[in-house]
Amino acid sequence: MSRLKSAIWVAAYLRRCQTEGVFGAVRRRGAEEAGAIFVKLALLDGSAILYTPAPQTAYDDSRPIDRVFAPSPPQPVEELKIEERLQKEIGFDPDLWIVEIEDKAGRHFLDLAKG
Repeated sequence: MSRLKSAIWVAAYLRRCQTEGVFGAVRRRGAEEAGAIFVKLALLDGSAILYTPAPQTAYDDSRPIDRVFAPSPPQPVEELKIEERLQKEIGFDPDLWIVEIEDKAGRHFLDLAKG
């Protein structure tokens, strides 16, 4: 069983955010099929958290199609630091996706957006 295409996952994730009243947008379109997805959660106070694809060891062998994310770093940091990190990631992988969501309460719904 293969993982859901990145483009479909991103569309479903943004719909989930919209349903909950959280603004989200695609900042960078990556490879349609299997581009890595990075989610920036802007807290609207100048800080943000970056959610990156989790290491393979975090995946459940019984559910190989799920996408698992990990906060990197786990606490909010200055948005500029997140932007610098994203630029480095693009240098490593030009096919990656960047999705940005905005929520003062820090809701990201990634625990619910698997697929």
